[in-house]
Amino acid sequence: MRVFPASIPLDGRTIILAGSGFMADAKARLFVNSPARLKWFTGRNADPVPHDLAQVAEVYDREPTRSDLRGATLVFIAGGEPRFIDRLARRARRRGALVNVVDSPAESDFQVPAIVDRDEIVVSVASGGSAPVLSVDIRSAVEQVLPANVGILAGLARELRGTVKSVLDKFDDRRAFWERALRGEARDAALRGDRAAARRLMLKTLNEVQPEKTGIVHLVGAGPGDPDLLTLKAARLLREADVIVHDRLVSEGVLNMARRDALRIDVGKTKGHHPVPQEEIGDILVREARKGQRVVRIKGGDPFIFGRGGEELDVVRAAGIDAEVTPGISAALACAASAQVPLTHRDHAQTVTFASGVVKSGGPDADYETLAAPNATSVFYMGVGAAPQIEAKMLAAGRAGATPVMLVENGTHDNERRILTRLDSLADTVVRERVHGPSIIMIGETAALGQVTAAAQTELQETYA
Repeated sequence: MRVFPASIPLDGRTIILAGSGFMADAKARLFVNSPARLKWFTGRNADPVPHDLAQVAEVYDREPTRSDLRGATLVFIAGGEPRFIDRLARRARRRGALVNVVDSPAESDFQVPAIVDRDEIVVSVASGGSAPVLSVDIRSAVEQVLPANVGILAGLARELRGTVKSVLDKFDDRRAFWERALRGEARDAALRGDRAAARRLMLKTLNEVQPEKTGIVHLVGAGPGDPDLLTLKAARLLREADVIVHDRLVSEGVLNMARRDALRIDVGKTKGHHPVPQEEIGDILVREARKGQRVVRIKGGDPFIFGRGGEELDVVRAAGIDAEVTPGISAALACAASAQVPLTHRDHAQTVTFASGVVKSGGPDADYETLAAPNATSVFYMGVGAAPQIEAKMLAAGRAGATPVMLVENGTHDNERRILTRLDSLADTVVRERVHGPSIIMIGETAALGQVTAAAQTELQETYA
């Protein structure tokens, strides 16, 4: 984080603006609906001040003096000769003000972020002055999803905060109240613009007997790792979670969407190294939920596709705890999309089958007769270590040795790697290319349609010429 987006309360503050023209107008408009006192020094022979801004600012047709700067919190300098800018900035700083020289980040104490203004709710997007156009584009995206009346809801929360604190002594009780009030009927009324109804419903919620806090476990799919591929519901559950139990395949970008104060429990496993046994993971879920916590058990990909989500769901249900499942984009789908491998194709594959390269000790093996069928795509999870066995069993079941194979290592991550080979070279390729990261292996004619490096594509064309 190169810049810290602090919030400055504006009640009782004085803002100084020096200069005229469109840049000064833009800075003045930031404070049109604020409680701050805006003193605007346009200088002599300046451009006319727009009528709407003249109504909210104290306008002076001269330069600010030392006494004008007394008590100022922020000083904006919009244009002028370098000597004037330097002199005014030094005077302002000596009086404790922060200075912004418009369009000159290096000379400024702070930069003005792109702002989404919803009255009580203000969202700022800052780039440290390096990319203001990008900040504006991000602000536009935020404006599209942030309800216009969300400020009403925040205003009521501020107004009633003292009342709530006097009624509910315990922090956990207050937090539970605000969760119900700000996510229930009161919220809906506020977002409709009905402030009176929202206030009435908040007080009604406050006067109701609060239900005993009950825990819940959410099994959530984190997708393949790219935070942009996380579902909206999964992102919301992460923000609301009290406890997050996560695997090693859940990326840091996904975990960063969670509340900072949420308890994180790492139960990640690697091949041959299970520091937290599966039975203990179930115990953790039950223990935390029985405390009344909202527990998110988040797994890479989808929890019900080779994620042992079914086993964990059984444990939670057997303990009498509510559970919900939120799907994620499975690694097979994400890697296929990233490599542009169509898993089904009218000309090449009428079926697709997902299989695990690792099976339970003593348990049944995958059905290789089905996996080796022609005109089909077979996708193997956890197949890197089992590549020799997969190759041998697929060949023994009748799949041709020249069948294209696409390996995608670290799919959707910055270090994603795609390797195109043949079925009868699968095991050798894994060793030669030193494939160690989490990988998906796609076997079938459609694998040849994927996108790899130009050199690899040329090699493939020569192979199948």
